[in-house]
Amino acid sequence: MTVTIGLVGAGRRAAQVHAPTLAGSPDVCFVGVWAPTPGPVRELADRHHVRPFDRFADLLDHCDAVAFAVPPPVQAELAAAAARRGKSVFLERPVAGDIAGAEELVEAVQRSKVVSQIGLAWRYSAEVRRFLSVEVARIKPDGGAGRLVSGSHRPGGSVSAWRVERGVLRGQGVDLLDLLDALLGPIVGVQVHGDRQGWVGLMLDHQVGRFSEASMSAMAAPETFRADVEIFGPGGGAALDCTRVSGPHVYRTMYREFADAIRSGGAPALDARHGLHLQRVIESADTDILLGT
Repeated sequence: MTVTIGLVGAGRRAAQVHAPTLAGSPDVCFVGVWAPTPGPVRELADRHHVRPFDRFADLLDHCDAVAFAVPPPVQAELAAAAARRGKSVFLERPVAGDIAGAEELVEAVQRSKVVSQIGLAWRYSAEVRRFLSVEVARIKPDGGAGRLVSGSHRPGGSVSAWRVERGVLRGQGVDLLDLLDALLGPIVGVQVHGDRQGWVGLMLDHQVGRFSEASMSAMAAPETFRADVEIFGPGGGAALDCTRVSGPHVYRTMYREFADAIRSGGAPALDARHGLHLQRVIESADTDILLGT
């Protein structure tokens, strides 16, 4: 069974990441592009020799699944609509603009029994998967820490305007929180200090009495990029450099596993429900920052 996938979005991330991956993947058939802006849609579709769609509903008529590369509030609304039409959904992170949007999306996915999967790039890396399976078993961690520092939100950076406006926590920060969640157990509490457009520090409570700290900023010097995690426990300590764990090969893995889940009817671990869990962590942290608590 060939899985047909349509792309929603024609901006920078759609053009640089999703469209090339879909076009070059032997596991799927890239059928076309839709976005509210016809000009970029036609340009992107022509580049990859697929159909530009004038209406979202028309795209849904021609595919088994939809990949999204649009701002979170728009993604949540359109992905819920796609799920109600029986289409599986490949989602960017965070999955929604707020908890209500994430809850509505999860409800639509569960009612329609379609596959949902989130593009948390680090988690599809062979290096990260080895660390999770080997080092966590060896260390038996009680706690850990993570760091994510870049200059991607500085003027002239490659990040979308909405991500800059809403801060590092709602962009790349989701990947760091997700990885700490995977290493130490589900995050059940969070305390935050800092500035959403500057430096953010988090103290995280995990299930079963584990703890971690995370530091992040996207306003460092332009050439700066640090991304790493550490865990400590009875088995000692271990660290993972995450600066090179993402890339085209990772996105090919994501789409291959998405297509496999659609064919088999499986349920990826990194699905919309996991996205809702991360959304709740993000909203709690962002509320703390805004209130200055």
